[in-house]
Amino acid sequence: MEDVWWLSLLAVAMGVTGLVSGLLAGLFGVGGGIVIVPLLFYILPWFGVPDDLHMKVAVATSLATIIPTSIVSARKHLATGAMDVPLLKSLVPSMLVGVLIGTALAIITRGPGLTFVFATVALLVALNMGLTGVDFRLRERMPGGAARQGIGGGIGMVSAMMGIGGGTVGLPVLAAFGTPMRGAVATASAFGLVIAVPATMILVVAGLDAEGRPPLSLGWVNLVGFALIVPGSISATPWGVKLAHSIPPLLLKRAFAVFLVVTSVRMFWSLFG
Repeated sequence: MEDVWWLSLLAVAMGVTGLVSGLLAGLFGVGGGIVIVPLLFYILPWFGVPDDLHMKVAVATSLATIIPTSIVSARKHLATGAMDVPLLKSLVPSMLVGVLIGTALAIITRGPGLTFVFATVALLVALNMGLTGVDFRLRERMPGGAARQGIGGGIGMVSAMMGIGGGTVGLPVLAAFGTPMRGAVATASAFGLVIAVPATMILVVAGLDAEGRPPLSLGWVNLVGFALIVPGSISATPWGVKLAHSIPPLLLKRAFAVFLVVTSVRMFWSLFG
């Protein structure tokens, strides 16, 4: 697994993953994790990563790539004044608790279990995006008290287990509870840091002695993937954003729902097919 040819092919695969995830993230307005994890899910077995490990490597590597991209994104959104800082601060404590629980579950859950969680949540998000309109609301404002903390904890737990930032789960939740879309996007951009930093640190330590990881890995995080996915994703995101401006928002929402359904069905097929 450690010869030059093998590493070269792995580097090319990771670079392509970064470009594709950046393009789709810019096109559909979501974090790259929802794209990176399924791509790595299919790529890593080609390089001899055991079935029980490749989902853990995919989740950890995806979370690591979210850290630098979230820093860039959150700083830009904060500068515009669109970020709802009080709402963010109120959600952070429970979100951190959820991240710790979700990361612990990601460590003790076998690969097929993580695949099932990702496929299930991806399907639920797809149904939400495919069956609701652009301005869908459950209520006009975010609830307070225990309900708000439960929402924050749920976002953190599910996102950590799936290896995604806060956008895929957090954005539709904020929008459904009355947060204006611009504010929801800006606030959810900061969720990535809250989720990815502690989750990545824990997965690095937990995977230090794991066998079967691809070469040049730190814990469960593959450093080749991290080094190549981040610049590829950042460089390709503007292409997707530019393309998105030429497509109606509702059509974009439906197109991403189709992508998630296909991803979910393929993952379920790998488990039960």
